This record gives sequence, structure tokens and C-alpha cells, in this order.
Amino acid sequence: MKPVFDPVTLAIPFFILAIILEIVLTRLKVARAHYETRDTMASLAMGLGSNVAGLLTAGVVVAATLWSYQHRLFDIPMTAIWAWVAIFLIEDMIYYWFHRLSHERRFWWAAHVNHHSSQHYNLSTALRQTWTGGIAGTWVLWLPLAFLGFPPAMIAIQKGISLVYQFWIHTEVVGRTPRWFEAVFNTPSHHRVHHARNPRYLDRNYAGILIIWDKLFGTFQPELDEEACRYGIVKNLSGFNVLRVFCVMAIVPPKRGLPAFVVEQDQIEFLLHEVNVRGMYVELNETHADGMVRIELTLLPDEAERVWQALLATKLALRSLPLTVSGPDALGASPV
Repeated sequence: MKPVFDPVTLAIPFFILAIILEIVLTRLKVARAHYETRDTMASLAMGLGSNVAGLLTAGVVVAATLWSYQHRLFDIPMTAIWAWVAIFLIEDMIYYWFHRLSHERRFWWAAHVNHHSSQHYNLSTALRQTWTGGIAGTWVLWLPLAFLGFPPAMIAIQKGISLVYQFWIHTEVVGRTPRWFEAVFNTPSHHRVHHARNPRYLDRNYAGILIIWDKLFGTFQPELDEEACRYGIVKNLSGFNVLRVFCVMAIVPPKRGLPAFVVEQDQIEFLLHEVNVRGMYVELNETHADGMVRIELTLLPDEAERVWQALLATKLALRSLPLTVSGPDALGASPV
């Protein structure tokens, strides 16, 4: 559904010029950004394909939105300033929950993972969009806006504003913005964390425009100077074929959990080194008051036994590791 004023269409020339400028500044060593030609072309192809794929479900989305609006509870005028303030806040919170569910629910993650599949983080990454969002039905979360009484054109405009805003935060060129801005808005620093695959950064900072939702709902994680972001997904793709990017969920098997255990703070660095060398994926959960940290390991299904044996070897190396393991027999291993 495209209104007379379409922020995304108007912003396309800016998107292209900004990407070219970032590349030029990088080549001149004026700015810090990492581009790989094949990766950039894959991102652009995914963006183009997303627009084409969107046409396939546009009729259903428009029909459902118009039906919701016909049964609206209130008549909200597009000319009222308070209405624009209201839809800005409500739509941004809806985006937060859409984004969070797209990470926490596998069916929607299958439609979103493409956006995270690049191992580079630059402005072209913003254009690496899904082809299956319409089929997955993620758009249903915005129907309540029409049911409340916001005109469909108003909803489309606000969604476009949000999408345009999120373009500029896909960059390493901008470090940190002023503290007051970082406190309220989603920024390149906050979004770098979201795209990182470091265990500490996984599944954090789902914000669209306002970072306050992450702070309110407990998913905020600041970027740390001592831990640089490593981009991509847990099991990265090995090529740049756009069809492989599109089919990433079919290529990358689902994760499987290993038993959780607890280690002391001073053992974490060694443990992370060991599991990275052995090809495992480790996730750090909350730090406890007693200085202990809960650790969870996940891995590809066919690696369970091999990784468990590697973990036991790591435990022997740590020696003093206090395990609180449960359920290792399911993996064909014996508890320590």
C-alpha cells in the first residue's frame, strides 16, 4: 500500500548516493567501513527481490488493512499533530515486537535471517531484506493500527519513515552519537550490537527508531569498547550466491542446546577461546551476584557428541570448573 507521499521511494536516491559515498570515503581511507563486492551485490539483489516479492502479497495486505479500517473503533484525523505523535510511538513499539518475535520464533526468523547473513556491516547491509516477510504474515502485527482508526495511508507513511531512519544506522563510519541521543534513539552503535554474533550481543537491541523499548523490556545491550562486534549469523554462509542467501534457513540447520553450567568470571576468557577454536557456539547469560556466570552452549544437531567431548576436554583444562550439568546422557555422554 503506497500513499501519495512515500518516504522509501523518495529516499532511494539518497540510499544509493550514501552507499557510494561510504565506499569512496573508505577507499580514500577517510572513513572506516568494510565492503566486499560480491557481498554488496548480494545485498542489493536481496533488496530488489524484496520489492518484487512484496508485490505477490500486496493485495492480501491491502485488503486486510482496509477491512480492519472499515471496522475501526475511532476516526483518527491525518491532519492532527497528536495523531502523528501517537502513531509514531505505537508503530515504533509494534516494530520492536515484530523484530523481537522475528528473532525468538523460528518461523519468523526464517523470514528475517537473510538480513543478518552478511559478515560485513555497511550501508548496503540495510538493503539486504527478506523475500518471504509477506508470506510469513509478519504484517498482521500492524493491523491493530487500522482497527484503532489510523488511516491506512498514515500507517504506510509511518512505516516508511521507520524504514528510512533505519538505513543510516547500518554503518561503522559513525562511532557514538551524543549521549542524550544514544539514550533515546537507535543509533549505529546500538544496531551494530544487534547485528553482531558475539555471544554477549546476540538477540539484543531490537529497536526501530527509539531504543527506549529495549531498555523498557530488558533487551538492551550497549556496545563495549573491549569487545568488537563480529557480524553474521552463528553458522555463516560460505558464499555470496543470492539464492543461498535467500535459502539460508534451509542451508543452515537449526541450533541444538547443550547442558548449561556455571563458571567463574576469570575462567570465561579461556573458555571462550577454547570453544571458538573447537567451532562451538557459546552464549553467556546473566552474571550472578556471587561472580558466577551461567553459560549455555548450542550447536548444530550432528555435532552434539563431538562438541560434548570437546567440552569435557575444556573442563579438564580448567580443572576447577564447577559444573551444574543436567541431561548429558541425552547426548550420549556421561556426566563429569
